Amino acid sequence: MARTTDGDGSPVPQRLLAAATRLFAERGYDRTSVQDIVEAAGVTKGALYHYFGSKDDLLHEIYGRVLRLQQERLDAFADADAPVEQRLRDAAADVVVTTIDNLDDASIFWRSMHHLSPEKHKQVRAERRRYHERFRALIEEGQENGVFSTATPADLVVDYHFGSVHHLSTWYRPAGPMTPHQVADHLADLLLRALRP
Repeated sequence: MARTTDGDGSPVPQRLLAAATRLFAERGYDRTSVQDIVEAAGVTKGALYHYFGSKDDLLHEIYGRVLRLQQERLDAFADADAPVEQRLRDAAADVVVTTIDNLDDASIFWRSMHHLSPEKHKQVRAERRRYHERFRALIEEGQENGVFSTATPADLVVDYHFGSVHHLSTWYRPAGPMTPHQVADHLADLLLRALRP
């Protein structure tokens, strides 16, 4: 049976994901071999295949762990006992911060998602759709209650915000003039201004 930790006590799956993330970011998914990943992680191919059935599984998990985090946080904001405007603003800002905090993961995925198997691609689309539907439900709640304008369909508002989020990896730099929270505040404010009645 494969070891769950390496010599330093780090869990093998985390080492594999960290190595894959770094290599995919530096070289690209298609130019990184399984051998490159296991050498960088300091484990055997057997260990990789014990935890991940393929390189494709690593790519899927790189994005999956970010999406799971974002879904948990969105669910918490959506279920909070606060006015819908505050819940939407918190959720809109949070997805920006968590994307920036995991920028390598997000950019790798957007560049490489076409490498996923059709089954995994379909699964990711369903997971993303669930997230977007929960986000859209907040907008629809506010529109139904008269808090937000109905002039723009909720689907288009969601696409507008997430277009900005998905574009972060092309321009945001940690050494740049704005912190993740400043970017998040600006984008969340833009979203809410677009929804004002």
